Amino acid sequence: MKMSIVLEVALMSLIPLISVLIALILGQRYGEYSIKKSPELQQSAVGSVVGAVFGLLAFILAFTFQIAVSHYDSRKSKLLEEVTNIRTTYLRAGLIDEPICSGTKKLLVEYVDQRVELTRDFSKLGPVLSRSQQILDTLWSYAEILAERDRSSEVYALYISSVNDLVDNYNQRVTVVLEYRIPVTVFYVLYVILFFSMFVLGYQFGISGKGSFKINVLMALIFAAVMFLITALDRPETGLVKINQKPLFTLQDQLHDKQAP
Repeated sequence: MKMSIVLEVALMSLIPLISVLIALILGQRYGEYSIKKSPELQQSAVGSVVGAVFGLLAFILAFTFQIAVSHYDSRKSKLLEEVTNIRTTYLRAGLIDEPICSGTKKLLVEYVDQRVELTRDFSKLGPVLSRSQQILDTLWSYAEILAERDRSSEVYALYISSVNDLVDNYNQRVTVVLEYRIPVTVFYVLYVILFFSMFVLGYQFGISGKGSFKINVLMALIFAAVMFLITALDRPETGLVKINQKPLFTLQDQLHDKQAP
């Protein structure tokens, strides 16, 4: 794992943990100060505020988690679509005359090998993307040759459609995996609400005299774990929450078996 990813993983864990812990301690200290200064302070009013604030926190947490899960589901869906498109293109290539037939099959095998290599070593992203784009460009050049040869051929149309779907899937997958992220503004709002929610809870602990450092640490760990999961789901490059790549591995084995003499 590269140093930048290690640092990112550490921040994913430490920032929520420290933020919640600091907010609880500050709130508790302020609550203890307030109850000493104003012993008649009503705890019921504070409890109502805590309930309202935590309701808002639960809403924004659910909203953010839903975005992260949606991105995860999109990546899984694009993987299955890609496997299907590659297999279809490979089969339809068998309907085309040589040398396009064998050329297409050879390129598709390499294309799958590139994808499998990326799942094992994300640091090779740049070279894999570059080579994948070259392969798709070559396949599209085959499609252009066939279109010029006979635009009325249904067999050629099937091949061209498969290549087009493969190119579209590639562009969509790259966008979903590398570009789609939870907006930074959402994280800012979430952290602000989280901090003040924990501050208000700590304030309630302080005026009630029921707070303790163990409870503070437990609360910090719980919310840190939730934030860690959200961030891990949203950032596949960390490799912490992986999509099952078995369909791609199975496809690789199948294509290599077909290519074997």
